[in-house]
Amino acid sequence: MTPTPDPLPPPAAADAGAAPPPHGRSGRRWAIAAVAALALALLTFPMLTSNPGDVTHVADINLPENAVCSGEGAANYDFTLTGPDGDTVSLADYKGQVVLLNFWGTWCPPCRVEVPAFVEVQEAYRDRGFVIVGVAVEDTAEAVRAFASEMRINYPLAMTQDDIEHAYGPIYGLPLSYVIARDGSICRKHFGELTKERVEKEIAGLL
Repeated sequence: MTPTPDPLPPPAAADAGAAPPPHGRSGRRWAIAAVAALALALLTFPMLTSNPGDVTHVADINLPENAVCSGEGAANYDFTLTGPDGDTVSLADYKGQVVLLNFWGTWCPPCRVEVPAFVEVQEAYRDRGFVIVGVAVEDTAEAVRAFASEMRINYPLAMTQDDIEHAYGPIYGLPLSYVIARDGSICRKHFGELTKERVEKEIAGLL
């Protein structure tokens, strides 16, 4: 999971290997993220070492494997965001669908890695009522547009704003994803990169 930096230029101009040290408002977030990452690593070390085949997920919260959503949390749909093209993206439009709400950034290496899997899953399950909504954090519309074009992203994208971060955060690192059932129940919260297989496994019982 990558700490959130200040906005960067489009992907071609950014260092794909790491996010550079931030400054200003994001500097405090970077420092907090470093402490949080260390604590999380200590907490999850036994889990990671006991199952070395599943190392892409730093932490999974709420449900055991293969569980049906128990509705331990409720999604907040009361947000209207602005897309990278200036269009309006309303979370309320996706009520009644299975939603993967993904907080990400073009500057975040694991975020970039998981996008091709998201594109495949969106294409495969769109007609069954599944949608991914990508919310770009600490990013620029120009960078998001360029990356979306490069990767042929086929799901709605929006730029973050403080109120949605407060509702679903705090966001100290990316990627951060929520699996939301048709009734608005939050089934899972993920820190770290998701694979196609993992997403398919989790939405199978919700579609």
